[in-house]
Amino acid sequence: MKTKVITAHVPSPLADKIDDLARRLERPRAWVVKQALTAWVDQEEERHRLTLEAMTDVDKGNVIDHKSVQIWTESLETDMPLPVPR
Repeated sequence: MKTKVITAHVPSPLADKIDDLARRLERPRAWVVKQALTAWVDQEEERHRLTLEAMTDVDKGNVIDHKSVQIWTESLETDMPLPVPR
């Protein structure tokens, strides 16, 4: 796989934590950074996908009104919680 060098300035305490992790895991610092970036990018891509999916639901009118959600959440504090509104 082709690679590209990316340079980033990070606060010293964060760099120290990365160094500590690398030592503990017996891995190079670059490996730790790559793992962290991969996880963050995956998370952000999933967040974006879910946002687009939610906006499609809104455009189609597939929403639950605020009052129904409020009544449901208040019921969670009782002995007889209501089913999740749909």
